[in-house]
Amino acid sequence: MSIENCQNLVIGSGVGGKLLAWTLARRGERTVVVERSMVGGSCPNVACLPSKNVIYSAKAVSLVDPDTGLGVVTGPVRVDMAGVARRKRRMVDELVERHLDNFKASGVELVMGEARFTGPKTVRVEQNAGGVRSLRGERVFINVGTRAAIPDVPGLALAGPMTHVEALDLERLPERLVVLGGGYVGLEFAQAMRRFGSRVTIVQRGARILDREDPDVANALRELMEDEGIEVLLRSELLAVEGVSGAGVRLRVRSGAGERTLEASDILVAAGRTPNTDQLDADRAGVELDARGYIRVNDRLQTSAPDVWATGECAGSPQFTHVGEDDFRVVLDNLAGGSRTTRGRLIPYCLFTDPELAHVGLNESEALAAGVSYRIARMPMAKVLRTYTLSQPRGFMKALIGADDRILGFTAFGAEASETMAVAQTAMLGGLPYTALRDAIFTHPTAAEGLLGLFADPPVAPAP
Repeated sequence: MSIENCQNLVIGSGVGGKLLAWTLARRGERTVVVERSMVGGSCPNVACLPSKNVIYSAKAVSLVDPDTGLGVVTGPVRVDMAGVARRKRRMVDELVERHLDNFKASGVELVMGEARFTGPKTVRVEQNAGGVRSLRGERVFINVGTRAAIPDVPGLALAGPMTHVEALDLERLPERLVVLGGGYVGLEFAQAMRRFGSRVTIVQRGARILDREDPDVANALRELMEDEGIEVLLRSELLAVEGVSGAGVRLRVRSGAGERTLEASDILVAAGRTPNTDQLDADRAGVELDARGYIRVNDRLQTSAPDVWATGECAGSPQFTHVGEDDFRVVLDNLAGGSRTTRGRLIPYCLFTDPELAHVGLNESEALAAGVSYRIARMPMAKVLRTYTLSQPRGFMKALIGADDRILGFTAFGAEASETMAVAQTAMLGGLPYTALRDAIFTHPTAAEGLLGLFADPPVAPAP
C-alpha cells in the first residue's frame, strides 16, 4: 500500500484539532483530518452543547412549577422526553452541518475512520465506509479526547449502564435513576432528570460531592440537590450490580459501616474519564503515554516524538472545550516561532446546574495548601437585586483578595453566575485591584452589579 503524504495530519476533529486544521488549510497547506465517528468532536455532539440543550428543557419544566409563584397558569405539565431528544438532535445536526461546511470551505480533507500509528508520523486508517489508507504527515496533531470510564465493579459493565452519551438520547423517562458520581456531569444530569420527573439517587464515594471545591461550595450544591428531592449518598461505595439498566437493576452499596441495596430502573455512570489512546498504537510513533494512558507533553504541547503535538483532554489538559481552544492557540503560536505555553493559564469553569456554579483562579482550599495569604469578600446572592426579578435568591459570591488588592480567585453560586464570573476574570487578567470593580458603574439590574455589593466592605482575613 502506498503512503499518501500531507503537510498536516490531524487525528481527531475536536476543538483543538479542527481549529488547527481549518487554520493551516486556509494557508494553503495540504491538511488531512481523520475522525473516528463524531464530526467536530464531543462538544457539539455528545457533551457541552447537547447537555446544556437538555438542561434548558429541564429549566423550562421548573419555570411552570406552581410552587415557583411566577404567575404562569397552565394545565397539567407533561414532559415529552422524545421531544426533548428531538430538539437536541436538531441542534446537533445543525452544528455538524456547520462543521462540514467549514471543512469544505477551508480545504481540509476529512477522512472518517480509525487511525492507528504504524511508524513515525504515519497512520493506517480503516475507513468507516470501507477500505484502508496509509497517511503520513510532515507534522502530526493528536486530538483524540476522552470517554466516560466505567468503574471495575462486579456486574456494572454487564448491566449496560448509561453514560452521558446515552442519557442525551433518552426518549423515555427513567422511573428510578441512580447516578454514580457526584461531579459536574453527575450533578447536571441528576437535577435535569429529577426535574423531568425521575426519582434520582446520587452515589458518591467521597465525603462530599464536588470534592475538589471548597467545603462551603460542595455543601451548597448538596443542599440544592436535596431540596429538589434528590437523594445524595456520601461516603458510599458501589460493591456489585445485578440486572440490566433500562429494565431494572439492584445495586449493593456500602455506606459507612453498613450495606444497603438500591432498586432502580436505570444507572448513569459519571465517575471520571479515560483517554482514547488505547487503540492508537502511539508507541509505534515514539509518542509516550503516562501510566493512565494520557499523552505526555511539555508546556508547548509537544510530545516525545519530533513534529508531533497533542491537544485537549488526551494530553491531560483540563477537560473543558475552552481549554482545548487555548491549546490550539498555544500550538499555532509555536508553529510560528512564538513562545506561548500552557503555564500560568487562568482557566475558568462553570457547572450548569440551576443555579450555576462558576469559578476562576484560586479557591480557599488551594490557597491554604499553597500557603498563599488572602483576605476574603463574601456576600449572599440574595443581596443581588437581579435575583429578586428572577425569584432566585439562592447562593453566594466570594472572592479571594491578595495583599496588593488584586483578585486571586472568584466563585459564584447563584443565578447567572457564569456571566458574573467573566467580569471578575477580566479584572484578574488585567491585574486590576478589586476596588476597580467596587467603583465601576454596572448596568442595573444585572447579576454583575452584585460585584458592587461584594466589594463594598473591605475584604477580611479568614477565620483561623
